Order: sequence, then C-alpha cells, then structure tokens
Amino acid sequence: MRTGRALKTGVACLTVASSAAFAAATAPSPGAAPTDPSEADSPIDVRPVDRGSAVWTRATLLGDMGGVRPWLGRYGVTLLATETSEYLGNVRGGLKRGGAYDGLTTVTLGVDTQRAFGWDGGTINVSALQIHGRDLSAQDLGTLNTASGIEAQDSTRLWEMWYQQSFLQKRVDVRVGQQSIDQEFMVSSYAATFIGTMFGWPGLPSYDMPAGGPAYPLAALGARIRAQVTPSLSALAGVYDGNPLGNDVNNLHGTNFNLHNGALFIGELQYAVNPPGDGQTAGESGGGSGLPGVYKAGFWYNTGSFNDQRTDATGLSLADPASSGIAAVHRGDYSVYALVDQMVWRPDAARPRSIGVFARVMAAPGDRNLVGVSANAGIVLKAPFPTRDNDSIGLGLAYIKVGNHAHDLDLDMRSVLGSPYGVRTSETAMEITYQYQATPWWVIQGDLQYTFNAGAGQDPNDAARALKNTFVLGVRTALTF
Repeated sequence: MRTGRALKTGVACLTVASSAAFAAATAPSPGAAPTDPSEADSPIDVRPVDRGSAVWTRATLLGDMGGVRPWLGRYGVTLLATETSEYLGNVRGGLKRGGAYDGLTTVTLGVDTQRAFGWDGGTINVSALQIHGRDLSAQDLGTLNTASGIEAQDSTRLWEMWYQQSFLQKRVDVRVGQQSIDQEFMVSSYAATFIGTMFGWPGLPSYDMPAGGPAYPLAALGARIRAQVTPSLSALAGVYDGNPLGNDVNNLHGTNFNLHNGALFIGELQYAVNPPGDGQTAGESGGGSGLPGVYKAGFWYNTGSFNDQRTDATGLSLADPASSGIAAVHRGDYSVYALVDQMVWRPDAARPRSIGVFARVMAAPGDRNLVGVSANAGIVLKAPFPTRDNDSIGLGLAYIKVGNHAHDLDLDMRSVLGSPYGVRTSETAMEITYQYQATPWWVIQGDLQYTFNAGAGQDPNDAARALKNTFVLGVRTALTF
C-alpha cells in the first residue's frame, strides 16, 4: 500500500481528539494529528454554524451548509471534509530534480450516541480518504526522511471506523474497531506544524513495523483503553492486528479487516505539566504563571516474525557466497520511546504568542530492524507578528540511524564485491516552515527541506553509489469545508 516508507498521520481537524495541555498554543498542520485525546467524547456543538456570516470569517468554507449542519447536530451527527493539496519540488540532489503535486481529501462522520440514541458517553467515528497525485519522495528523492506526510498510493479508502465508550465520569474510555494509532500514540503536537513525514508518524515504526504500522493511510482492528489516573497523568494501552495489510498487500480500499497476522501491543504514559484548569483553554496553564507541556514515555511489541538484517540461520552473512540467502528469523520486535512537548516562552498568558519546543527519541533492536534509532527535535513560534495570531514558524530536525546489522551487511557486500558499495549509516533532514492562516478555513504553508547524507549514504536504485543532499521547496494549502 505504501511506497516503501513512512507516511505522516491523518488530518488533525478531522479527529475528535486534542492535546489537553497545549493544543491551542500550537498550530498543527494539515496531515498531522493531536496526541492526547482527552476531549474525544466531549459533547458535540449543535449550534448553527456561521449562518449568514461572511465567507472569509466563517469557521468552515461551507458554513452551516444551508442549515444541514445544525439539523444533523440536533441528532448528534457532525460531518466535516478537508482538502489538503501541495506542490513540492526537488531542486538539488536525490534521484533526480523535479516537482510533484499530491493531495488528500478526508471526510469524517461523527456521532454522539447520547444525542442520537440516548446512550450516554458513546462516540462513533467513520472516516474516508481520497489520495491523489504523484509521490515526490519515492520517484525524485530516495531519502529515508520523506518529504510529505500525505504521500501515499492513489486510492479511495476507508480509514478509521470505531466506537468509543466512556465510564466513571469520563475518567476511563474504551475504543474498539478499525483504528489508526498515530491519532493517539507516539506523536507530538508541536511537531505537527511540519510537512515532513517523520515529524508525524516517526521514522522507526514507519520502517520497522509491518507495512509501516496501523498509521495513515492504514488502520487495523483493535481495542484501546485510556485512563485519567490523576488530573496530570493519563495512561493508554492498546492491542491491534500486527500487520494492517494482512493477507492483501494492495488493500486499496481499507476494508480488509484482518486478525491473522500476530498482534501489536502498545502502551504510553502521558504527564501534563501545568494543565488547563476549569474554564481555561488548552493553551492556558492551571498554575497561572507556569507554562504547559506534555511528557510521554511508551513502548510497543509486535508478536510477529522478523528477518535478520545481516545473517542467515547458520550465522553466515547474507553477503557471503556460501550463505543460503535465507535470513535468520527473530520472534517478536519491540521499541521504547520518549517524547516531550514544552512551551518555553509566553510573554502574556492572555495572548497566543509563545515559543514551544519538542523532542522525541526511540530505539529498537538493530539485528531485525532497518532503523535502530530515530529522533526529532524542533522549535515553533506561535503568532510571530502582532497581527498574525494564528500563524506559526517552525524549525525542525529529523534523524534516522540505520540498524547495526543492515549497516554491517553493506560492509560485507563491499568486501565480497571488492568494488564501491554504499554503506548506510544515518540521515538527517532539516525543515523550515511558515503557516499562514488566510481565513479560519484556509491555511497556506510555505516549506523548505534540506536532507544531509540522503539515503543514509546509499542510492536505493543503485547501491554502488551515494546520493547528493536534497533540497526541497514547496507550498501546501489546506481547506476545511
């Protein structure tokens, strides 16, 4: 389904979750997801949406759709659509110079079961994707840190379809059904400002989990439980099918509901510093002077079988002419990770202007994984100019380190061949971006990306050569209907 690499998480405005600590302090880009869904089962607002308001000031382009949205709202139903389109061009290095358009249309239907059926605490969510355009990263770049979180194989597909039920005055909730785990686990709110893939769904699971894991544009059947242990501490745990593609490697329509490829277990603790108090927005801190932040730690374990990246069953290198060529098999795969999102500067608590930083690091065994370590870090300035409260400027770095067995196999190949052979080590991408909120329903984003040691030192189409560093320029536009 995917084009051999990671894909960033789904569209933030289409999810029913938001980061409780500081989502309002950041400006997530289209194609990115919030990370702490503490408001997932909050009541749906059924007030008329922008009836009669000017098109440039309404919250969505279509407003109340001639009264359709308020009418649906009376029955607990919300309907939202977005279109994210972008043009990215590689002006230096990589596989070749060139540009590409790609786009993503997302439609989400939500149902509040209390209003719809009188069933308190329930939420139904169904979303679909229409992916179109050309894949710049696979065709022009050849990098591990891919350029866009919405790149994927052209298709019209079901994305998520789940039911969530809350208990104990919403301190505990359970979600069951087809889920994309990048909507809740392992992701950063500040990092969502960026276009690059690995700022959303990280590089390590993108390459190490089967099919990249149950993350955009894929999802998997599973169950998740979340508990609000204290006002500051939340715990999430989930179990999902181990391979979202299952026995259908194409799975173009997202309807291959599969439970036959092992299991993926994941758990995460989330600790909020200076969380919002009663009556405050997510960008405000409960302590008044304290700055909000979220700290996370987690792990995942997949019960499937994973091939060794260097040796066969007898211990010989796969590059050795005497090798069987059949990789040794490891039972299970796992990773641990940590993440921080922290506001570090806010001159006026009543104003949106602020600076936030983020960092995320994760590691996995190097014997059975292409990627042994991945990390992200960056800084985001919200409201950079006095009259631009909803704009954001971001500078981010994304790092991928190839696992030690894959690295050593390249050394073996070079030794056996006795000729030039690219040895993969690591790759770092830098991104500078500016989000311009043209209207409440229209965001325009300019973007620059530079990748160091592209391909981690190896051309994916010709292992005997290395790639030159890439330089990508682009613009993204996101419309909320």
